[in-house]
Amino acid sequence: MFGGLLAKFSRFGHDLGVDLGTKNTLVYVDKKGIIINEPSVVAINSRTTEILEIGREAKKMVGKTPSHIQTIKPLIDGVISDFEVTEKMLKYFIKKVHSENFSLLPRPRVIIGIPLDITEVEKKAVEDAAKSAGARKVYLVEEVMASAIGARLPVLDATASMVVDIGGGTTDIAVISLGGVVSYKSLRFAGNEFDNNIIDYIREEFNLLIGEQLAEKIKIQIGSVVPFLEKREIEVRGRDLINGLPKSIMVSDDQIREALSRTVNKMVDNIKLTLESTPPELVSDVYESGIYLTGGGALLYGLADLISAAAKIPVVVVDDPLTCMARGTGFLFADEKLLAKVMVLPNIM
Repeated sequence: MFGGLLAKFSRFGHDLGVDLGTKNTLVYVDKKGIIINEPSVVAINSRTTEILEIGREAKKMVGKTPSHIQTIKPLIDGVISDFEVTEKMLKYFIKKVHSENFSLLPRPRVIIGIPLDITEVEKKAVEDAAKSAGARKVYLVEEVMASAIGARLPVLDATASMVVDIGGGTTDIAVISLGGVVSYKSLRFAGNEFDNNIIDYIREEFNLLIGEQLAEKIKIQIGSVVPFLEKREIEVRGRDLINGLPKSIMVSDDQIREALSRTVNKMVDNIKLTLESTPPELVSDVYESGIYLTGGGALLYGLADLISAAAKIPVVVVDDPLTCMARGTGFLFADEKLLAKVMVLPNIM
């Protein structure tokens, strides 16, 4: 009985799907689902180079550390900016998964999502970081493809599926058909840009300086692109830039909507540009099936309605858009033929 159980886990238990995001890292384990969902943040003692915290505990330290402790976000705009820290973060998450299983199992196979339009050097950095962290085999899959698979879209059919994946650092807009991306736009701004918009607006309008975590809280609680049914407000506390003292103000959803408008409009414009560069036969399919929003940015209130009105095409927010890409990696391990068709191959010169 024990031998049969061990054989089962050696085949399935260690295959990992990783959504290595600018804001959060999710890890999917076959037969178990998503068991890691933590911020992509690492706290390091700069005097000793010791890793102090990773993930959720490290995020709590952002903006609150003494000079010898750094909180590092090792991914910027969806790509690795600090290889060594990314490797340590991945190693920590993989070890956390393995601690719940048998120690005799082999090193895992890992699928990692990558943004569209990244360089070969950036792809190699992701693969090397995963291998250094303990993976025996690494498969790279475009995040937008994994998201489409996670949403159960017919990616191999001769019909178009249009996906807009709004993550923390990148927004990928793609039309998919026959297992590949036909037309796309890859934007180096997404959810983090919304946070920056809020920080900039409050600084310019109220001479008040706030941090990233508060900006994210404001976005989640009263951020929108269309008016709510009832007016919303939130108390915002920060540092007065004129006298340097603490200050508290009330901010409304109308003001936050104004703060987000420029970035939202750029996203909408690029969705329309992607449709303009798509073959007419596929545009007809998109018109019939609609546009699918995935990633954490898809949860911004009213975004689907705004895009639908601008593109004159139905827009659907997929179920649980935050975890869609990670779920897609799980479906790929269950269907190795599909994995072979959609994985990103190295560009051999």
